[in-house]
Amino acid sequence: MQISATTIPLPIDNVDTDQIIPAKFLKQVDKSGYGKHLFDNWRFLTNGKPNPEFIFNKADRQGAKILIVGNNFGCGSSREHAAWAIADYGIKAIISTQFADIFKSNAYNNGILPIVVTKKSVNVIMQKSIDDPNLKLDINLREQTVISEKIGFSEIFDIHPFKKQCLLEGIDETEYLMKLRPEIIAFEKNRLQVT
Repeated sequence: MQISATTIPLPIDNVDTDQIIPAKFLKQVDKSGYGKHLFDNWRFLTNGKPNPEFIFNKADRQGAKILIVGNNFGCGSSREHAAWAIADYGIKAIISTQFADIFKSNAYNNGILPIVVTKKSVNVIMQKSIDDPNLKLDINLREQTVISEKIGFSEIFDIHPFKKQCLLEGIDETEYLMKLRPEIIAFEKNRLQVT
């Protein structure tokens, strides 16, 4: 998995899942269509028109695939719909100093790479992204790096090997287990013969 894309800075701490996808949109059970409601209360005015001040509505941020956020992103309820909305919108990676645990797990399971880096690093790329809508970051999952040659930024991030393997293969945990079905059947068959 390699991502080379522009960014959207969202310098807000403690963004919860209700802000990411408001509860009034949680009526459908499939994953598609949630992107249009991502940050709905911030993206749209009470009359339904786009809020021209919100960063997601800026013309120079359209097509960005990397979100840079404040601390404790995805806190609140455990709704997986938050990850569905982010993925459906087209965001491939989110960079923060910390993610809520359940949101982080949901992100992985929906093909989104949550990257944890130092506060200093987030501050640097956040400010550079605010200043330059054309700032691109290059993320290499295999090498576990975030790089921007333009600003001389380079950071190595940690990721659990299992989560890394799933993202590299484009599968979730259930699909990973399904791939092991022959081994599981063989193990069970052997176990029954031993007992």
